[in-house]
Amino acid sequence: MNSPLRPEQQQLATQLANGLGNDQALWLSGFFAGIAYPASGTALPPTIPSTAKRKLTVLYGSESGNAEQLAGKIAKAAEKQGFKATISNMSDAKPAALTKAENILVVVSTWGEGDPPDSAVSYYENFMDDGMPQLANVNFSVCGLGDTSYEHFCKMGKDFDRRLSELGGIRIFDRVDCDVDFDAAFDAWLIGALSAFPKAEPAVAITIPGSTLYTAGSVYDKEHPYSSEILEKIVLNGTGSSKEVLHLELSLEGSGLHYEPGDALGICPENRAGDIEAVLAATGLSANAQLGGKTLAEALRHDFDITTLAPTIADKYNAIVSHKDLQNLLDAEGRSELKSWIDGRQLIDLLETYPHKDWTAETFTGILRKLTPRLYSIASSMRKHEDQVHLTIAAVRYHTHNRDRTGVASCYIADDVAVGDTVRVFFHHNNNFRLPESDETPIIMVGPGTGIAPFRAFIEERSAREAKGKNWLFFGDQHFSYDYLYQLEWLDYLDDGTLTELSLAFSRDQKEKIYVQHRLIERGAEIYAWLESGAHLYVCGDASRMAKDVQQALMDIIAEHGKKTPVEAKAYLEALRKAKRYQRDVY
Repeated sequence: MNSPLRPEQQQLATQLANGLGNDQALWLSGFFAGIAYPASGTALPPTIPSTAKRKLTVLYGSESGNAEQLAGKIAKAAEKQGFKATISNMSDAKPAALTKAENILVVVSTWGEGDPPDSAVSYYENFMDDGMPQLANVNFSVCGLGDTSYEHFCKMGKDFDRRLSELGGIRIFDRVDCDVDFDAAFDAWLIGALSAFPKAEPAVAITIPGSTLYTAGSVYDKEHPYSSEILEKIVLNGTGSSKEVLHLELSLEGSGLHYEPGDALGICPENRAGDIEAVLAATGLSANAQLGGKTLAEALRHDFDITTLAPTIADKYNAIVSHKDLQNLLDAEGRSELKSWIDGRQLIDLLETYPHKDWTAETFTGILRKLTPRLYSIASSMRKHEDQVHLTIAAVRYHTHNRDRTGVASCYIADDVAVGDTVRVFFHHNNNFRLPESDETPIIMVGPGTGIAPFRAFIEERSAREAKGKNWLFFGDQHFSYDYLYQLEWLDYLDDGTLTELSLAFSRDQKEKIYVQHRLIERGAEIYAWLESGAHLYVCGDASRMAKDVQQALMDIIAEHGKKTPVEAKAYLEALRKAKRYQRDVY
């Protein structure tokens, strides 16, 4: 194909391309595509005519819903390019079905310490098994979603990419590993991957669906949040509690926005004035320095994450400051020393421990991640609270390495805004955490601490619908007297019959700590009977400990009362998961 470039342009392009890494080349592909097709989002050139549509399987594994939304984005873009796209959720699909695929695009998130999404555990295990059939001559590319603050960044994307290649697949476009701010990297990957596949039917130049489709006043999303007025802000804990849990009520009046129980609300926080001042002092930068049409102080308040400290940030930082001691941490085998040093520290610790004063606003912000929204489980039903959304937020405050620390979003809500102020929000829909279709179906809900939030929404919804299905709630916290969140509401629901059973676990009210998993085991026979009668089981809260302990308790209950082996109990629980009768919203 003859180049459309003039000779001098061709020479410059060749010089630029020499020595580029994969991530650099990927970024530039998206950059130039955006220049060529800027009208309404990221655009792809028309495809070359062909006689038949090519099949494309869009495979996704999602925890919070991001991968699911991106899978839909891929399918829409691919269809306009002439592909016949089929979306396949790892929660429902069988890995062996990939043997019939021609082209595969995978988007998968990594959860916790390098784990697959909850709904994709079984799929992942089977896909990695030695019995997985070969996928010879299948074209593929993988996009991983993750968070660089975790050790095993995008491990699932890397695992699927490697395994597809091992099985004989043809990698037609290099994998991309996306951080929490994934939009630009994802769009660049999608452009490259769709362009690399054998061409499909002709199509006009298309738009990759995204935030550019936003029309003022009609759609609100992460890029264009809704400014919601705070109607109420109440501390739920009693005097004497070590916790500070807030009940927040926000107005949706006139927004046209809608949500379902099980969804989350994204809050776009602002960095606190004290954190901004500390960063400016440590870098020697002026608050009034200009950056992209605004002052540096304004940019640090709204646009950049100035607290999170991850190994990738340390790498970028030392590439500029070249500090010997920091380099030693970076060079240590396995980076164990770096990980240990980072634990409990934030960006300000890096700036003060390894100081550097020769900054510009551009070079400093270049090492930072964007300030990303925080998601909170919705604690209300629109059937009961029309034009409102409620949240249950624990203010995060702690002290490490001789410094007081605060959660960016939680303490923004706790300390920096008041009733009558507005906060920027958007809805994050979660189809993996939904009430049963039938109002007759019994449900069991396990939600200690702020994990109670979605179950308040569930009970409000079922009450408003006059649902006949039984409802059993397990709640726990530290102290009955101080930490019994929404106590009067639960008692009212018990009185009117909406709540069938209420099991409580307050860990600090007796010598031996009692948690929700202990209450589950105590009522094990009844739990198993409910499951056998068709009950749906829900868990919300801490992923690192509580959710694991609850899952083990459930398997013990199934084994004991169902007279099953541990292997059979695990299979029973997995069958519940497959049937969407065991759903988790963990964090």
